[in-house]
Amino acid sequence: MSDLIASSSGKLEKIIEGSRVSLHFALLMPNGEEIDTTRRGAPASLVIGDGNLLPGFEAALIGLSQGDDVQLLIPAEQAFGPRQEANVRVLSRSMFEQIDGDEPLESGLVVSFQAPDGELPGVVIEVYEESVKIDFNHPLSGHDITFDVSILEVENGHGEAEGTDAGH
Repeated sequence: MSDLIASSSGKLEKIIEGSRVSLHFALLMPNGEEIDTTRRGAPASLVIGDGNLLPGFEAALIGLSQGDDVQLLIPAEQAFGPRQEANVRVLSRSMFEQIDGDEPLESGLVVSFQAPDGELPGVVIEVYEESVKIDFNHPLSGHDITFDVSILEVENGHGEAEGTDAGH
């Protein structure tokens, strides 16, 4: 579901796979809390399909044009994924001995574990005498996200006439 706030004339290039796009955006929680934004700084520039945006956010941009201002509701499954109880683990407190010495092991603390493909962050949910409950879900998983976006520029192809009807 989207709310079109402003639209271009319709004669401008539309965003397609491979488009180079410059945009401003804000990510909002269902309660309106702003999670991230480019609106107080430089716009984001990306190529659709380059992996800089999650696929659900990229798919929502397809068909928009320069000048479009929209608010798009991205369902949790297409944003940061559903919350999965299997990603909440209870681990032995002995795994946290070096952390416990640096700062107190308490609810809300973000801890990181070495994984084969990099670091795996988790959030401490509860601390027990012999164990610690950690949530490895992305903090935004399970939430629908409002993608408030303003399309500043769209480029398709390498030349100005490429991809347009130049009358040839």
